[in-house]
Amino acid sequence: MDRKLPLDELSLVIARIEGLLLTAEKVDRAVQLLAQAIKDAVPGSIGAGVSLLDSRGRRTSNGATDRVVEEADALQYQLGQGPCLTAWAAEETVIIQDVATEPRWPQWSAAVASLPIRSVISTALISQNECIGALKVYAALPSAYTDATARMLERFAAPAATLLAHVQASELPHRISRSLQTSLHSRDLVNRACGVLMERHGIGDDEALQALMLQAREARVPLQQFSASLVAGTPAASQ
Repeated sequence: MDRKLPLDELSLVIARIEGLLLTAEKVDRAVQLLAQAIKDAVPGSIGAGVSLLDSRGRRTSNGATDRVVEEADALQYQLGQGPCLTAWAAEETVIIQDVATEPRWPQWSAAVASLPIRSVISTALISQNECIGALKVYAALPSAYTDATARMLERFAAPAATLLAHVQASELPHRISRSLQTSLHSRDLVNRACGVLMERHGIGDDEALQALMLQAREARVPLQQFSASLVAGTPAASQ
């Protein structure tokens, strides 16, 4: 099933991927574009995915072309094992010729037994000596991929990692800004709720905060939500 792309065709595919990523303004959009381009370029694939990971292996962005990829990836993160996580941790390319007989990740292999996945390749996304994630392709038949397929995927991964890191870096200030705004809004709500309790009960700052936290716990409601309800004068609905 594997087909080796001629050098000129491979160059065109890489150029297309670079062109797609250069037009992406958001990380999530970029990983989706890359996943689809990889699936289109690798013969025999039923799905492809791209995962960006932080230093602890937690997903910061994730793109999949098909439901089967989402399910297989989710099981990796749930179980803490699988080819994608190994490719990321070891900063190498991982090939599975047949999931049914693969011994390296027994829990994951057993978990995906009901999925139409038999062959897998996953390779690391490395930018400036830092592994930012991994990309992977899945096939429905065993032995669908060869070492030549792996090398082709690595050719895709090198420029893609550089461009994804660039998009990720350019979006980071906006993500920090949104996070800061949320944090400030939350703190303001808590302060205002404390003010309500201070005025209502004639208590100080520390006592009001302790009372607020206790009431939120008793109501089984997050502190921010409870504070908002208190300030609005409405009952807090437990979750």
